[in-house]
Amino acid sequence: MNYFELFSLTPSYRVDTAILAERYRELQRAVHPDKFANASEQDKRMAVQRTAQVNDGYSTLKHPISRAEYMLSLQGLDLSHESTTVKDMGFLMQQMEWRESLESVASHADPDELIDDLHDSFASYAKQISTELENVIESQDKDELNVAADLVRKLKFMAKLQDELARIEDALL
Repeated sequence: MNYFELFSLTPSYRVDTAILAERYRELQRAVHPDKFANASEQDKRMAVQRTAQVNDGYSTLKHPISRAEYMLSLQGLDLSHESTTVKDMGFLMQQMEWRESLESVASHADPDELIDDLHDSFASYAKQISTELENVIESQDKDELNVAADLVRKLKFMAKLQDELARIEDALL
């Protein structure tokens, strides 16, 4: 089952989430198990399966990282269970700087300022990666798809950093 087809969307990294949500609600109304309360057991099971597919599809397409992973999986690159790391030395050096900054938040003279700076830095870098990803992920070229896979790995790392920063910020409050 292709989730883009399920939601009648053109496969794209850019998805109008309002349209996606609207189509999700329409599909949910059409396949919700409650509509099949008086149906045969087989029809009830089918309704549950279709509802699960709609929920999985919506969850996958709603979030940019999972959407990108899904798009790559449609091209034969499955990143969901891999442990490949990014080999970009500049990115690895930046990771180390960010990690050091995260570790120093609590002892920093102005933790709020450092947290704000890190939020801005993370968001800026993630936006840059997303823009690059948008330019290569719909390619049919194997090399460009491998670049897209590395960009998705970077986005996943950025999401982890942002989560970690949020936990540190919560701990300080």
